[in-house]
Amino acid sequence: MTIFRGTFIDIPENPFTGGVLRVDSDAGLLVEDGVIVARGPFLDIRRAHPAEPVVDLTGSVVLPGFVDSHVHFPQIRAVGGLGLPLLEWLDKYALPEEARMADAAYAAGVAREFVRGLASAGTTSALVFGAHYSDAMDALFGAASEVGLRITSGLVLSDRLLRPDLLTTPVRAYAESLALANRWHGTGRNRYAVTPRFSLSCTDELLATCGELMEAIPGALFTSHVNENKAEIATVADLFGGSDYVTTYERHGLVDRRTVLAHNVHPTDVELKLLGVNGASVAHCPTSNAALGSGLFPLHRHLQYGVRVALGSDVGAGAGFSLLKEGLQAYFCQQLLADQGRPLTGTHLLYLATTAGAEALNLPQVGHLSPGQAFDAQLIRPAEDSPLAIGISHAEDYEEAVARIFTLGTTTDVQAVWINGDLLTT
Repeated sequence: MTIFRGTFIDIPENPFTGGVLRVDSDAGLLVEDGVIVARGPFLDIRRAHPAEPVVDLTGSVVLPGFVDSHVHFPQIRAVGGLGLPLLEWLDKYALPEEARMADAAYAAGVAREFVRGLASAGTTSALVFGAHYSDAMDALFGAASEVGLRITSGLVLSDRLLRPDLLTTPVRAYAESLALANRWHGTGRNRYAVTPRFSLSCTDELLATCGELMEAIPGALFTSHVNENKAEIATVADLFGGSDYVTTYERHGLVDRRTVLAHNVHPTDVELKLLGVNGASVAHCPTSNAALGSGLFPLHRHLQYGVRVALGSDVGAGAGFSLLKEGLQAYFCQQLLADQGRPLTGTHLLYLATTAGAEALNLPQVGHLSPGQAFDAQLIRPAEDSPLAIGISHAEDYEEAVARIFTLGTTTDVQAVWINGDLLTT
């Protein structure tokens, strides 16, 4: 067992329904086999366990590891492709890079960069939009296993309207996806996600195959994109006989508690009701929505319909791996929506980056730092006299300190990361 001493800040309960920020200063967490078994004043924990080693983290802040609900593994070298809306950006920047994943050696190099980038940003769990090639997916799962991240991902499936080298068939999609799931689903910390790219690039036959895969892979998640860009939405409606976007998935049994759909910037009330009733989640990706000019996310409407929402970085349209940056952009987005927005505090942002993501990804063992939870955590320790260090030192309370962490913090302020009690070396 090990005692971690420091200031621990988390948000176990949903602040949109009354949850409050939890802060324990000069506290102790007793961790055994990667799991928190006790939390309380340090002196009490030390008195009860006088022989256990102590990791002294005082003078810093310990937060739960971040949970990224939407990030693209093959797109990290396409970050910064600005100036285009979604469909044009895909054609110019994202899809050519994704086609390079056919080279297994190239994909392996990207996979190593990707998992280390997540970990360095304090992200310990992620729902990862994968690659169109099985060898590249093997590289991703393997790299995640080496670093120790909790990764949920799967082969990306499309059978129309993309460049030919990214297309598959329903028969091949089923065989390759199931083979990957048999290799990696439940192996270490890896899990499988059935992943059609979006309805625009998938026929009904391929989406039906996705439904069959969800039945064949117990415990798998389902993820895709929805309602990101108005031109995309119009094309989907044309392809599916006027159907709304969410229904293109729902008609194949693909909208339920296992579902995480990215963006949903332009939903109808009918779609929001369907998502809420079926228990699906939405990954809010604010820097990507801004970079591509997709629009401002209607958080208040999602909450009204009981739709779960968590943060996603959406690398590479997004501006980097840091959920601190995404949280700040989410705040800006709601401010710009004025009376149609949902004002956010630092507590809300921490929840969206941690516990909300764990709930969306069905990872009940992570998201906050309570007894019984895995010790997935990050140490925020800014350099002396840095803007964040100065900001925290002048914060009136911990709520304000958390707000300043999201406002001023960067990946350089993440000084250590643990997953299941293991200190990561990236």
